[in-house]
Amino acid sequence: MTRETVLITGGAGFIGSHLADAYLRAGYAVRVLDSCDPQVHRAVGGALWRPDYLSPDVELVRGDVRDRDAVARALRGVSILSHHAAAVGVGQSMYEIERYVSVNTLGASTVLDVVVNERVPLRKMIVASSMSVYGEGVYRNTVTGAHVHAELRPASQLERRCWDPLDESGNPMPPIPTPEDTSTKPASVYALTKRDHEDLFLLIGRTYGIPTVALRYFNVFGPRQALTNPYTGAAAIFCSRLLAGQRPVVFEDGGQLRDFVSVHDVADVNLIVSDHQAADDQVFNIGSGSRIAVRELATKLARALRVEQEPDITNTYRVGDVRHCFADTAKAGRLLGWQAREDVDSRSEELVEWVSRQLVEDRADEMKAELQRRGLAR
Repeated sequence: MTRETVLITGGAGFIGSHLADAYLRAGYAVRVLDSCDPQVHRAVGGALWRPDYLSPDVELVRGDVRDRDAVARALRGVSILSHHAAAVGVGQSMYEIERYVSVNTLGASTVLDVVVNERVPLRKMIVASSMSVYGEGVYRNTVTGAHVHAELRPASQLERRCWDPLDESGNPMPPIPTPEDTSTKPASVYALTKRDHEDLFLLIGRTYGIPTVALRYFNVFGPRQALTNPYTGAAAIFCSRLLAGQRPVVFEDGGQLRDFVSVHDVADVNLIVSDHQAADDQVFNIGSGSRIAVRELATKLARALRVEQEPDITNTYRVGDVRHCFADTAKAGRLLGWQAREDVDSRSEELVEWVSRQLVEDRADEMKAELQRRGLAR
C-alpha cells in the first residue's frame, strides 16, 4: 500500500521538524520545503545546512515558498499540506516590513496559487497561525463585569510605566483566557501576516472544497528552537543568556502572562486534525491552558540550568507588545478531544538538556539595541 505524503513547509525548523517526526511515526512519507534561512539555521562552510535533528527519512527540498518551481516540485504527490514556513519575529517585523510581508503573505499566496492552478489533489491543508493575531487578550471589566477584548495600551500610559490595561475608571483589569471567537487586532507586521495566513488558507479551502484547519499557536517551547535567532521564543532567548553568563532581559515589570505550550503537544494536535473531520474549516487555539509570568519563566529556567542569575527587569517596553494573552482551549477539547499534556515544569529539563549541548550565541543585547535605535524599545 502506498503511503500518503505530507509536505511541511518550513519543516526543517523548530516546530516543523517535530511535526516531521510525528508524521513519520504515524506512517506517512514526509517531504519538507525549507529555505534554511541563516537567521534560523547555522551555516556550515557557507553552504545551506541540513539540521542534524532532521530525520534522514525526511525528503528535504531546499527552496523558498515564493519560488513557484520549488513549490510545485515539493507538492508533487502530496495529499496533506502543512504550511509552517514563515519569517518569525515580532520586533524585527516592525522594521523589516517588506521581507516579512514577502516571505509570509506572498509566500502563502504562492503556495496556494500552485495548489489551485496545478490542481494538486489535497485532502487536507493545515496552516500555522499565532496567538499574536489577537493583539491583547481578553479581560474582565471591573466596573461592568463584562469580558472585553482590550485595545493596545497607549504610549502615554506605557510612558508612565502603567502596564496593565485599564477600565473606564482607571483600574487595572484582570485577564481571563482568550477564546477563538475573540476579534483579531494584530499589533505587529508579523501578527498581520499570520492573520493573512489564516484568511488566505481558509478562503481558498472553502472555495475549492479542500478541508482546511488553522492552528493558533501560543508560545511554543522545546528543543530545537533557534538559539542564534534573537527574535525566537522567550524560553530559548533566556536559555542563551543564562548559558552565556548573562541575566535574561525582561521588558516591562516581567508580570506579562503568557501560555507556554510544549512542541510535543503541538505535534500531537497536528496529527489529530490531519484525520479529524470535526477540525475542517475551523480555527483552534493551541496552548497549554495555563499561564506563567515572563519573569517567573526566566527564574524557572535559571534554576533548571543551575545558574544563579536573576532576570534583568528593565521597566522599559517594546512597541507592539501586549500585556497578557493566554489560551482558552475548550474548543479543541470539545471538537478534537485534545488538550495539552505538558507544561513548562514537566518539559524544562528536556529543553535545558538540549540547549546545554548547543553552540550558544547570545544576541539579545544586539536585538535590544537595534530596537532602541529605531525607537521600538523605550
